[in-house]
Amino acid sequence: MSVLAPLSHALAAVVAGAHAGLTSLGSDPDAGATWALSIAAVVVVVRTALLPLVIHGVRSAHAAARARPALRELGERFKGKRDPDSLRAHAEERRAIAAEHGMSRLGCLPMLLQMPVWIALYHLLRDVARGHAVGAMGADLVASLGVATIAGVRLADHGYAGAGAEHLAVVAGLALTAAALSFLTQRFLLAQNMVTADLPEAMLRAQRLMPMLSAGGMLLAGGFVPVALLVYWVANSAWTFGQSAVIWRWFPTPGSAAADRHLLRRAPAQR
Repeated sequence: MSVLAPLSHALAAVVAGAHAGLTSLGSDPDAGATWALSIAAVVVVVRTALLPLVIHGVRSAHAAARARPALRELGERFKGKRDPDSLRAHAEERRAIAAEHGMSRLGCLPMLLQMPVWIALYHLLRDVARGHAVGAMGADLVASLGVATIAGVRLADHGYAGAGAEHLAVVAGLALTAAALSFLTQRFLLAQNMVTADLPEAMLRAQRLMPMLSAGGMLLAGGFVPVALLVYWVANSAWTFGQSAVIWRWFPTPGSAAADRHLLRRAPAQR
């Protein structure tokens, strides 16, 4: 049994529960829209559970921005000093600055915690698409998902190649939507909410490439994963875009381009 099997079973329970709830409200149990909403329920449950960590990450980013001048001055004072006493003093002062400003190393934890979810959901949807029951997703639900379609394309199908141009249009459309949302989030929201003044040029170049690499990876993977997983990617990317837009608009990191825009927007109101 896979170490992620318990997580796959938990996700199967979320999908099955959402499907049962929608069906009780009158939705067609075999409709693609019903299954798409059931899969999107995983996004709502997981991302809502992670909101406290997201809030912690925003506060941590703000603390790191406030501490940056002190850390820069500390780096200048100890520049070139490699003896044990200097290294020990540097580490102690750095810890003191971090404690003073409330810095934390948990900023990336929400992303790290989502990775097992992505993998477990991939295995769940892959197995269900192959006709295998998983936890609460019994034989009846597996059969229902197997016949569910979006614009004539089965959610259990894989890849771009299929029954003609309509299949390609639907699958490519889902993959492009997820990729575009990912690109826009990273290029225009996350990047503008980061302080890049002290970053090396090599890191800046890598940062500029990340949106394209991420979007390209989604488009490539779209040729291999079940259509049902593409539905999840679209829903998850839409949540990430909306969440990042809220942070960019109202809680920007001090010293970032987003913070400068925030100050300009507030200036007329304060006059």
